[in-house]
Amino acid sequence: MNRVRASAPQLAGLVPYDPKYLPARAFLSANENPRDVDAEVRELISRRIANVPLNRYPDPLANGLRDMIAEANGLDRSCVLLGNGGDELLFDLALAWGGPGRTCLNFPPTFSVYAANARLTNTAVVDIARREDFTIDEEATFERLAAGDIDYVVVASPNNPTGLRAPQDFLERLLDATDALVMVDEAYFEFSRSTVRPLLATHENLVILRTFSKAFSLAGVRLGYILANPGVINEFLKVRQPYSVDAVSQAVGEVVYEHRARFEPGIREIIEERGRVMEALRTTVGVRPYPSDSNWILFNMEDAGAAWASLYENGVLVRDFSATPLLEGCLRVTIGTPEQNDEFIRLLRAFVAERGQKRAQAARA
Repeated sequence: MNRVRASAPQLAGLVPYDPKYLPARAFLSANENPRDVDAEVRELISRRIANVPLNRYPDPLANGLRDMIAEANGLDRSCVLLGNGGDELLFDLALAWGGPGRTCLNFPPTFSVYAANARLTNTAVVDIARREDFTIDEEATFERLAAGDIDYVVVASPNNPTGLRAPQDFLERLLDATDALVMVDEAYFEFSRSTVRPLLATHENLVILRTFSKAFSLAGVRLGYILANPGVINEFLKVRQPYSVDAVSQAVGEVVYEHRARFEPGIREIIEERGRVMEALRTTVGVRPYPSDSNWILFNMEDAGAAWASLYENGVLVRDFSATPLLEGCLRVTIGTPEQNDEFIRLLRAFVAERGQKRAQAARA
């Protein structure tokens, strides 16, 4: 038969997630660590991988790495679960706590995958739009939670793409206000120096998501993990894909986690560069940067789409949100190496200056 039955109805009109990953000389669009794993750690990884039996299935739960993460966080193994990147664990959240007749609470603008996963699992989404400065509308949040029908909540801290972490007192009040499962997405917590990890002891409804993709330079390996109470972890186990973390990724993750202290200087450099780039944007005419606790800065400007094109034509790729609802006129730049950051600032200022000259000439004409 030369036809195919329609796919599931919830896919109608759904646009596949597109990270806008284009070839460039300076990748400042995807919030990756600008520096690769160093040569010494890479050599240790090669040795570890050489001993991986490729003909055997991997440890289904990556227990070697699981134990390392648990020990570092003062937890039992039963409080940790690895996934194929944080993305798998985000989808598992929607599978386990969402579904028909269930509802999640979302705080746009935020990571679009949260709402997409809800839609894929036929979960209703309640959006509490952020304020104009991208802070969470706390009063509206608690008013909506009082209805008692929210099944899970996702709060990114820091929030991607806007940059700020969620206030600690808000997150604790949120956990106290509901029995909904609250996922705090801490994918970038190494750059914010802030975590809700201590709240696991007093809040059964907390789950924390983290990743190896950012601070640990392993975006290409796909490793994420959650911290939660054992009962919550057990529900994730029911929906996760078997063997989702392959043996090679487990080996890479173990070596990197053993040597995670080696990444600290690079993390500190990114935080320092964030301050320098923030000041450069703040002092550029017509550019409004938003405060950031992460490894990127969101900024607003006139002709943002044209600015993105100009940067890209010169080899610098940033993320274009200029036509995205609630983010109109915004671009997001990942903090790169000092040299990459210098080039980005130079090109952006050149664009602004050229536009200013053209407007001045038009006004005189």
